[in-house]
Amino acid sequence: MPSVVGLLEQHELAARREVDRLREEADRIQAELVAAEEEWREWTVARRRVDVVLAPGAGTAATEVASDPLDAGVPSVPGHAVKPRSQVPVWREGLDRSVLSVDYQRIVQTLADRHGLGQGPLTCQETAAAFGMDVVPARVEALRSKAKRLVARGWLAEPGAGRFTPAAGVASPGGGS
Repeated sequence: MPSVVGLLEQHELAARREVDRLREEADRIQAELVAAEEEWREWTVARRRVDVVLAPGAGTAATEVASDPLDAGVPSVPGHAVKPRSQVPVWREGLDRSVLSVDYQRIVQTLADRHGLGQGPLTCQETAAAFGMDVVPARVEALRSKAKRLVARGWLAEPGAGRFTPAAGVASPGGGS
């Protein structure tokens, strides 16, 4: 007759294996989602660029886009709102956070609020927890990817490995707000 502890260990092992299997599946699905979102973003950018070219007065709009190398974002088209998955433009003085998609705005705003209170940088795990998300690898990595993109475009700084804070101009009063 098997012991109670032995039976419990078997059930615990089976449950742990199921959790591991589901985590692997979730990570695989998250990777597929990231790839699909990237493709979707590329098609969205292509459509927006065609909209700009075909819009009345396209000659001046195309010239403005080509002459502004600092703007890595999609040029704004009158009557079009910021899309939820838009590109992240390079930050420059006077550029408002509202040019960012909602997800990116939320990250920058959270870090700016924290900076305003005199608190230090946040890790992606801490940011996920602050957003009320499950702190699981897929969510943390998605946040890390967004934070790294914001660092590359000048919105955030990474003073320590994996710790993020608003960049100097973004954190200053009125900067990027």
